[in-house]
Amino acid sequence: MITITIGVIVIFFLFISPITKFLIEKYDVKYTGRQITLDRAYVNPFTGFVRLRNIKIQEAKKDTLFLTAKEVSADFSMWKLFSKTYEVSELIINQPRGTVVQSKGKRFNFDDIIKRFSPDTLDRNRTPTHLNILKVKIVDGEFYYHEKVIPIYYVVKSLNMESSGKRWDADTIASTFSFLSQNGKGAMQGHFTINFKTLDYRFGTVVRNFDLEIIRQYLWELINYGMFSAQLDARIQATGNFKNPNSVDARGRFAFNHFHLGKTIKDDYVAFDKLVINIDRVNPANLQYLFDTIAFYHPFFKYEKFDSLNNIERLFGKAGANIAEVTGQPGRFNLVIEIGRYLKKLSRNFFRSPYRVNSFKVENGDVRFSDFSLNEQFSISANSLNIKADSVDKKNKRVKVYIASGVKPYGDLAINLSINPKDSGDFDMTYHLSKVPVSMFNPYIISYTSFPLDRGILELQGLWNVREGNIKSENHIILLDPRVSKRIRNKNLKWIPLPLAMLFIRERGNMIDYQIPISGNLKSPHFHLRDAVADLIKNIFVKPVTVPYGIALRETENEIENSLSLTWSIRQNSLSGHQKRFVNRIAKFLKKNPESSIIVHLHEYPLKEKEQILFFEAKRKYFLAINNRKLHDVSTEDSLKINMMSIKDARFMHSLQRGRGAGDTILFSIQEKCRNYVGSSRINSIYIQLAIDRNVEFLKPFIENDSRAQVHIVNVNDSIPFNGFSFFKILYKGDIPKSLRRAYKEMHEINDESLRKKYFKVKA
Repeated sequence: MITITIGVIVIFFLFISPITKFLIEKYDVKYTGRQITLDRAYVNPFTGFVRLRNIKIQEAKKDTLFLTAKEVSADFSMWKLFSKTYEVSELIINQPRGTVVQSKGKRFNFDDIIKRFSPDTLDRNRTPTHLNILKVKIVDGEFYYHEKVIPIYYVVKSLNMESSGKRWDADTIASTFSFLSQNGKGAMQGHFTINFKTLDYRFGTVVRNFDLEIIRQYLWELINYGMFSAQLDARIQATGNFKNPNSVDARGRFAFNHFHLGKTIKDDYVAFDKLVINIDRVNPANLQYLFDTIAFYHPFFKYEKFDSLNNIERLFGKAGANIAEVTGQPGRFNLVIEIGRYLKKLSRNFFRSPYRVNSFKVENGDVRFSDFSLNEQFSISANSLNIKADSVDKKNKRVKVYIASGVKPYGDLAINLSINPKDSGDFDMTYHLSKVPVSMFNPYIISYTSFPLDRGILELQGLWNVREGNIKSENHIILLDPRVSKRIRNKNLKWIPLPLAMLFIRERGNMIDYQIPISGNLKSPHFHLRDAVADLIKNIFVKPVTVPYGIALRETENEIENSLSLTWSIRQNSLSGHQKRFVNRIAKFLKKNPESSIIVHLHEYPLKEKEQILFFEAKRKYFLAINNRKLHDVSTEDSLKINMMSIKDARFMHSLQRGRGAGDTILFSIQEKCRNYVGSSRINSIYIQLAIDRNVEFLKPFIENDSRAQVHIVNVNDSIPFNGFSFFKILYKGDIPKSLRRAYKEMHEINDESLRKKYFKVKA
């Protein structure tokens, strides 16, 4: 009998494992709704140890895999089985590979499992069975997330989790975790505790160089085109409740690195090297918003205006239409929108709270504005923007903010603010914009007057005192030595007789100097132009007395300029009559003075030159096409017609839309469309030949009289010349012409006159 008993036990022990495998694969669909296969099962009925190898679970009613694992093992407490309590002392899942699929709405591919094993589905008449899992480990997991609607594809790699498990009569679960980002470079690790009954939570997380690829995929639903990339570093400790966003109580540090959002990988609209936020404490429920540091390093922002919309509206739709469309769909989930909503809820009471930021700064920022809606591109930027604030504390009476930046292409900006942290409508401000060439604004000046300015320095400075939103402001505008150049004739340009207007608005000493006070309130400011009107009337009666002084000033300036520089009109490749005489005089001087020499600095303006070449070539191609003409058939009269043609001509722009590659949806500006229509290589070759022709023309008189050896050419890497035109700057080495010495002396005397002496620092 003993032998039989032992034999039965041995047979049972030998066959329990394959029987287990058989039962799992036979009753899998009946009890789980999923087909399950495995390579091998091992069961030890004496110790309660179970191990399943290469387990594969398929999707419901599908032949695709839902979850696989190299090995699943569990230790059961055998004695607990007799008390209607199943207790697993340890559950280990080794190398699981799973796929989570979200379809329309909030339906997931595991909803059937939750429904099957939920308490509402189980037989209520049965004696309840309890389950305790004391320890759970996931080793080297890999999980794929697929959201079908947007769609989203994301992978979590090398997932390792260890949990203290969950007892049937306890509501709390705690766990530690770690995993790698999709590209395998960034990592996240930490711990969390969740009470499933109250939905209270506690967590601590450390994030290192985590790739925010998943943000990019959700962002694609909101943008019409573009690229996004960023990495995250963080160390956060927080508690809260999932039902109430304001219950969060957080401390720690966020650092967003290498943030890029823009048209292409190399064409950013918004970017920064790093954004650091050090949180002492954020607790909205208790009105606590306490930050140690908020710092931007090399932030970049670009705003571009086109004939239709701007670059931000092109990206997100007119007035943010793409965002409104997604947020307007009930039940629609988008992670970017949800993060935005959550942050909005967290910050709702920020200004009501006794907020504090110990250190706020922006280092080496770059803010750019470009207007492509004009007849030529206008661009300006604050390219070395630095902002620094004293401790921003609502307890302080005033907070001081210092803003300084270079202005590209030329100029400097300085702003000092003193703000009442309890009232944004209570502040004092001084500002100073200096050394800005007025020629920089030629795209606007030409569009509205047809006349460019090729000289003039702009300076703005002012003082604002604002209390309860009411403004008391003094603003001082100075324009030193403005000079109007020749009129540009084009059908699309408005015409204002700017040379005549200058006679009235320009004051004595060849400058414009106006005070413009501003009053009213921030919502409805009032500009007081009495000073400007009074100066205008005064100029009509007083200025004629000083006309000789103005004439002498301009003649002296012209004498110096004509002796030291040669300015090239756009697309000009040969010397005009007076330019030939000027260069011939220099050649004769060098011939007579062999000990003297000149250094010629070539200041080219490739951006503007290429733009105008581009426009002309695009219009010429269109002209040839509509007139069925060949390139060699274009006469001088035809070239004048082409030059006069508006770049915004409706039929011409329609032709650009039908050009090669015009279906590209990210060609927004007229410049991009013309470049696509003509080809960049042709424009570059024409510009190179233009530069060669200018050098040949300039050097010809020196070659002819054998003084070429006394001329030294230096290429200057200025991308934008100060006067807004390409020019050759001439420096004399050794003796200089008598006429130039005389002009220098006269200019020194003129600048010492009382009319100009107080402004001379602007020009320095």
